[in-house]
Order: sequence, then structure tokens, then C-alpha cells
Amino acid sequence: MSLSEIQSRIAKAEAAHGRAPGSVQLIAVSKVQPLDRVRAVLEQGHRLFGENYVQEAAAKWPDFRAAFGPVQVHMIGPLQTNKAKQAVELFDAIHTLDRPSLAEKLARLAQSRGASPDLFIQVNTGAEPQKAGILPEALGDFLRHCHALDLAPKGLMCIPPEDQDATPHFAMLARMAADHGLAGLSMGMSGDFETAIAHGATHIRVGSAIFGARDSSARPKS
Repeated sequence: MSLSEIQSRIAKAEAAHGRAPGSVQLIAVSKVQPLDRVRAVLEQGHRLFGENYVQEAAAKWPDFRAAFGPVQVHMIGPLQTNKAKQAVELFDAIHTLDRPSLAEKLARLAQSRGASPDLFIQVNTGAEPQKAGILPEALGDFLRHCHALDLAPKGLMCIPPEDQDATPHFAMLARMAADHGLAGLSMGMSGDFETAIAHGATHIRVGSAIFGARDSSARPKS
């Protein structure tokens, strides 16, 4: 599948569900992809990418930004607190705010820098013990903690359990965002992004459908 095919499917889903054209942003997930594949997507004019690892992004995006001009790069993988300083300098948005200690670190960095990347709170909609994210019932308290730190999250993010229908998880995330007055919904990947768009996704994350299979042996350590 090509970038243009994904973009066409997004446009059709927007139209089918009464969404405004261009209301859904496509994050091209470029983690662990060869540089030539990423360059090819940049050459097609795409300017929004997602990365999971701070180290990989730091090695990749300064050069691409120098060559191609402004490019938005979003952090969509777990963020270690000790990598937060580097992350806020590299990323335009962080989709994985998932614990008080990270919120506190990001707040201190925002105060010292006078600016913050856009922040999305990761919600563990399936209450999976092995997965990061704020539990749904704890979201209100966590948002109050963020606001007390002068952080203003833009939205919510979820990764539904692999063995379950994603639909109720997307619906749950949309309800929680509406209840808390949050406009951003980061949800939906290659296999379910049209369903996510039907439930109000503002950001979808698509990787291998655009770039091809990843080389997992190239995965960085952090």
C-alpha cells in the first residue's frame, strides 16, 4: 500500500462519517525504518512522522529537517523520564504522557523552556497490566494533577488490546475526551484507522502500510 492510498482511505472515511476534510492527521510511523524509505515519503510531501525511540529520532530528524525544512515529529512510544529533556527538544508532540513523575518532569522543562510540546495522555483502556497508561477511572485525578503543574494536555491516546475489537476502546476514549473538554484523539493504526475516524480520531498512526515491514533487528535500545 502507498502513502496516497492511505490518504485516499482517510479522505473517504472523513466523508463517510461527516468529518471535515483534513480533520484527521496522518502520523507516518517511521520507527526502525531505513532512511531511504523515510526520505521517499518526505519527497512525496508528507511532513508528519512518529517515532518510538528518542535515540533513533535524535540520529535521524535533525538531518532530515535540515534537508526538507519544517517537519513535525511526534513521540508515540514510551518515554523514560531521564530522556524527557532530549524529547522536548526533538518532538512537536508527545502522545505517551502516562504517569505523575513524567508530568512533573515535563512541567519543569516547560517552565524552564517557556514552551512545551503538545501533550496527549495515554489511557490504558483495556486495563492491561503489562501496558503503560493511566487507567480510565484515574484520568480525572491525573488531569487535575497536570493542570496543577500548569500542563494543558491537548488530548488522549490509546492502544487497544490486540486480541479485542478496537471499537469499544475508541468509543470509550472519545467519551472520556468529551467529558474532560479535550479535542485531541490519538487512536487507530493500520488495521483499524477507519473505525477510529468514525469515532472521532484526530491523529492516526500508520507505519508498515506506508513504509513496508520494519527491520526489528535495527531497533535501538532506547
